[in-house]
Amino acid sequence: MNALPRYSPLPRSFYYRPTLAVARELLGARLVRRLDNGLQLVGKIVETEAYIGEEDPACHAARGRTPRTAIMYGPPGYAYIYFTYGMHHCLNAVTEREGFPAAALIRAVEPLEGLETMREFYGRSRGSRLTDGPGKLCRAFALDRSLNGADLCGEILFIAAGEEVAEQHIAVTPRIGIRSGKEYPWRFCLKNNSFVSR
Repeated sequence: MNALPRYSPLPRSFYYRPTLAVARELLGARLVRRLDNGLQLVGKIVETEAYIGEEDPACHAARGRTPRTAIMYGPPGYAYIYFTYGMHHCLNAVTEREGFPAAALIRAVEPLEGLETMREFYGRSRGSRLTDGPGKLCRAFALDRSLNGADLCGEILFIAAGEEVAEQHIAVTPRIGIRSGKEYPWRFCLKNNSFVSR
């Protein structure tokens, strides 16, 4: 069996920065999920959104600290995974500084490694559009609340460096799928990538 590619987590300092910068620079990075059986799932991040502080009406912390949002108030570089609409999990990377609730939502990735395993987790035997949305990618990567609070600088679930993406290849738009705060242009995605959610 071939050895797994030597992906290394981004340093914690990457997340200790303004959320808009982190969300934008996550484009092109690799989302890596290492499974207990030694297999590895990898996807290129192609779409993100920023959620910033209690003043952001779309941020989960808009109503203050709760048991659900406690991870967002902790140190950056940890996974905030929540369950929504009674059916989907969503993956976020906590950003900024400890005590200030902010995170970058990973909205979509382009599968690079482990597509067959992703299909098994997703429950679909054919097709590759398994990761073009936040709930879909969590299903394909087997991400749920058991990994809430996972250290993104660890070895099980992390984000590794990928290719740098030039500004002309990035679309900046209002966030989608929310009721409040739609006016903020805090969504970043790769232009002309078929795995962007829409």
